[in-house]
Amino acid sequence: MAFKRSIEDFKAVLQGGGVRPTMFQVEMTFPERVVNDSTLITQEGTYLIKAAGLPAAAVGTIEVPFRGRKLKVSGDRTFENWSVTVTNDVSFGLRKGFEVWSELIQNMNFALGSNNLNEYFGTAIVRQLDRQGEQLRAYSFEGIWPASVAGIPLSMDENDSVEDYDVEFCVQYWSAIEVGNPVTSPTPVDPTADTNAIST
Repeated sequence: MAFKRSIEDFKAVLQGGGVRPTMFQVEMTFPERVVNDSTLITQEGTYLIKAAGLPAAAVGTIEVPFRGRKLKVSGDRTFENWSVTVTNDVSFGLRKGFEVWSELIQNMNFALGSNNLNEYFGTAIVRQLDRQGEQLRAYSFEGIWPASVAGIPLSMDENDSVEDYDVEFCVQYWSAIEVGNPVTSPTPVDPTADTNAIST
């Protein structure tokens, strides 16, 4: 049996010419105790967060032995840490926000921190866009907090470059969300619904 496929066949299947990794937007909402103007810093982040990632989906495995074989059944779902890369500007606005956020979780000088989870849990939305800037898919990360704010190397050898740094977040869970602007109240996609009916 011959499996012939032409470039025209491939073009017909690859809708829109494929998705571009450069076409995305991150909207991060900081806890109220961290910043004075949450709207402003969220807007800054949409420009200065230069790298992120769509989430991975991982379900654990339980191996149940039976007569020399193992039946693999699903275990518990886990959520991996999520990282972003931020371009640093002269205001240090986002950098200061992440440092204050980290300080709220646990003080730099004392082993003290907030007892209220809502005081330091934030949210973020990653939107995958098409080449016209329209949303293709979006994911909401809930209950995030910065586990690590990376350092910024300084060197007189670094010509023709702008500083950036990584921030790694712990994530309680993520969910796919519908089209729109659900920054304050995301609407999770119904996992039992027909996937062809989900808005893109």
